[in-house]
Amino acid sequence: MRGYFLVFMMLNHLIFTGGYLLVKINHNQLTFVEDAQGFVFMSGLLVGMVYGRKMLKSGYDAARDRIWARAFELYRYAMGIVLVILAARLVLPQSTQIWHDWLGETSLNDPLRLGSIATFLFQPTFMDILPQYIIYMIFAPILIWLCITGRWVQVAIGSLLVWMAGQLGLHRLVTYPVNDWLSAADKEGIRASFNLLGWQIVFFSGVIIGSMTANRTIEWTKVFAPEKTLIPKFALAILVFFAPLRILTANGWMPDSILQKFGTMEVRADFGPVYLLNFIALTSLVAWLLIAGHKHENAFVRKAANVLHSLFTLSFLRLIGRHSLHVYVWHVLVVFAVRYIDGLAGPFTELTKTIIAVFCVSLLALPALYRERELFFQQPKEPKPAAAPVTQMKYTKTA
Repeated sequence: MRGYFLVFMMLNHLIFTGGYLLVKINHNQLTFVEDAQGFVFMSGLLVGMVYGRKMLKSGYDAARDRIWARAFELYRYAMGIVLVILAARLVLPQSTQIWHDWLGETSLNDPLRLGSIATFLFQPTFMDILPQYIIYMIFAPILIWLCITGRWVQVAIGSLLVWMAGQLGLHRLVTYPVNDWLSAADKEGIRASFNLLGWQIVFFSGVIIGSMTANRTIEWTKVFAPEKTLIPKFALAILVFFAPLRILTANGWMPDSILQKFGTMEVRADFGPVYLLNFIALTSLVAWLLIAGHKHENAFVRKAANVLHSLFTLSFLRLIGRHSLHVYVWHVLVVFAVRYIDGLAGPFTELTKTIIAVFCVSLLALPALYRERELFFQQPKEPKPAAAPVTQMKYTKTA
């Protein structure tokens, strides 16, 4: 699934002059669920499953150290992306103008801006998922421990309360003074695409589910059973209700009188109520289809489940999904390169844009293939000679 999300994140993040049509072929045109949400959720799910098992086996300290080591590794990647792109900006002609909307006035000789980037207060465009992932990983150990010791309900309630605080804007008690202080120095202040208080519910809901799975607190085949169709029916009803509204907002057709009210509930940066409802609905429906759909009595439902299973088991998606965070880092560099080429040599025709986009998707495999290079280039081991049967061995007595 993370491979699937990475493909569409690449397509969504490619920016061409005048846009391009291929980006419209996306599930986010019909639902208020996007690839970033799925990517963050699946990352939290795997964190809960992997490190939950580690905590059960080796104890809290061992799992915590592994999680924080992983967070520090990702921090190095995040800072490395910035340094590579800023170095490229020094040598590539016209890159300052082409990348200005994404980087602002950031440069290697501006210590205040570099400090803001290092502390995640200023996040260049498309470099903003890793910072929130790293911050969530810092808090993950204690929450995983609470979940595997039977206190997942308290964790869920706490996550919901934090999400509500994000919707009410309570974080502004801190962010506004910091923004004013930074703005006085570099004029841009805080720059972030995600409200950490709102989006944490996506990551930590995955952590809760993953931890419960690791601890075998819940059996998903009993929750999502073929005969239990209330969950998928309810989820489908929510998605069908919101689909026309999504089509209207995606194409700018919603009347202003409705949009003024609807827009307050549909703030992507805060992961508003509209996004939360759709996310829960689509996640529940997909989970039911993958776990129970192939056993349902209805042929259409079985077919839909088989299609989903076939999609998510494609070898290309599984390859890049196994190394998703490294692939994400690489995809940022590709997106910046395409934006530079388009700004320097564009605009391109629709056919050329499509070819470039498909080629960029194929490039996602490069870091994954590199990390699995030993599987492709390892030398076959020579078979060991068979040992002689014990019954054929002769023994001699010694003094």
